[in-house]
Amino acid sequence: MLLEDRRFFTGKPFGAEGETVGEVCFNTGMTGYQEILTDPSYCRQIVTMTAPHIGNYGVNPDDIESDKIQVAGFVVKEGTNIPSNWRSTQCIDNYLKEQNIVGIQGVDTRALTRHIRDQGAMNGIISTVDIDIDSLKKRLTKAPNMRGLDLAKEVTTAKCYGWSKGSETKFKVAAIDYGIKHNILRQLESHSCDITIFPAQTSAGEILEFNPDGIFLSNGPGDPAAVSYGIEAVKKLLDKKPIFGICLGHQILALALGAKTFKLKFGHRGINHPVKNLENGTVEITSQNHGFAVDIDTLPQNVIPTHVNLNDNTSEGIRCKDVPAFSVQYHPESSPGPHDSRYLFKQFVDLMDAKKN
Repeated sequence: MLLEDRRFFTGKPFGAEGETVGEVCFNTGMTGYQEILTDPSYCRQIVTMTAPHIGNYGVNPDDIESDKIQVAGFVVKEGTNIPSNWRSTQCIDNYLKEQNIVGIQGVDTRALTRHIRDQGAMNGIISTVDIDIDSLKKRLTKAPNMRGLDLAKEVTTAKCYGWSKGSETKFKVAAIDYGIKHNILRQLESHSCDITIFPAQTSAGEILEFNPDGIFLSNGPGDPAAVSYGIEAVKKLLDKKPIFGICLGHQILALALGAKTFKLKFGHRGINHPVKNLENGTVEITSQNHGFAVDIDTLPQNVIPTHVNLNDNTSEGIRCKDVPAFSVQYHPESSPGPHDSRYLFKQFVDLMDAKKN
């Protein structure tokens, strides 16, 4: 594996053989590798797991967060082909091979993580077919930088679809899919929501014609500032219906309100990030996956910060004073991660209830 600053690591093939390019990042979660692999927010990223043993409990069809593996590549210290769990249906190596995902194992993942932490996230290439540094470097230089990259249109649904298991529903929700995770839909459903998922490029007019009780802005990959169609749509939806955004949805809402975003040095990816709720003083342990953040100093006067990251004081949540709209940078639906923040789904339901009445 070669990084764009010419630092390289050697190891053994893990998953499919071949070659892949993407932004190299790291996730500090000790569990949840299947959810990480299938999270659309990791589109075009090579994910390094800091936990040394990956694949211990195998893979199963219930813990996926989308219909396929989304990462560009996978880096681990040691994978196992002998999983031990009653829910497991296959080992992770076969899972990666089945979906043609190139990975590497036997890498010093601590050294790689320290390098990314010190130098910042950067593009990298993994190859099992070419080990010539100069040859790999030539191909790596052609890879686009994550800044300015609109990836929401790559992972969004091609057409509208519904998500409801036939349970009793009270609220009609339009979810705009920038790369939505299945567990977000499960959480909304558990709060009596009948959800219809719309493609990322759906116009505000189409959403309003659907006449939902509330609008959900999903997570997703890439640079939020590049999702210009999403920002423009949200501007027109403000004050029309209650809005709740998560991750990329948080950034798009902030941009629609007039704030700015920036790229973090190495991003927040893990399941133990401490976030302070500024409205009640409590601290939540959160699941996170993002490489960009909202510039908290650019929030307009009608928007208040509600949550802040205790590691680096970056924005983790906002709320509008004059319109029913709020969002968080982290993942309250977790999967993987703790359940500290699932109250936010009830907060969204309460906003819709208030608006209906």
